[in-house]
Amino acid sequence: MHCPKCSNKDTSVLDSRVTHEGKSIRRRRECDACHARFTTFERVEMSAFIVVKRDNSRESYSREKVERGIWRACEKRAIGKDQIDRMMNELEEEWSRLGKEVPSQAIGEAIMERLRKIDDVAYIRFASVYRQFRDIETFKKELQKLLD
Repeated sequence: MHCPKCSNKDTSVLDSRVTHEGKSIRRRRECDACHARFTTFERVEMSAFIVVKRDNSRESYSREKVERGIWRACEKRAIGKDQIDRMMNELEEEWSRLGKEVPSQAIGEAIMERLRKIDDVAYIRFASVYRQFRDIETFKKELQKLLD
């Protein structure tokens, strides 16, 4: 592990702890050269899968891309990083069980289902982009479903 401050490749692990319900390890490290301290996280990499988009094109799954969309929906909401990390880990486990190719619809619907349980506003924001609301009527229908 390279030091983020001086790029030295020799670091020492000071402390290791299991986090996220045993699904990752948090390591506190110190650079042997500059003595800077930093934290790293180690988690199991889920089997890579391909996302099949609506137009039948395919692309490699990117956690960063999915997480970026979720964070956009959660902006200025009382949702913590731990909540999103836990949600992402659970969803990735779920998706990896679906096989080597996962439809984007399955990904989008699963995210909306989880966001709906966490925060109504984040859910509506995500749904408005995912479902491509074209007008106020579509938006009203989705809000009505939420109210019912």
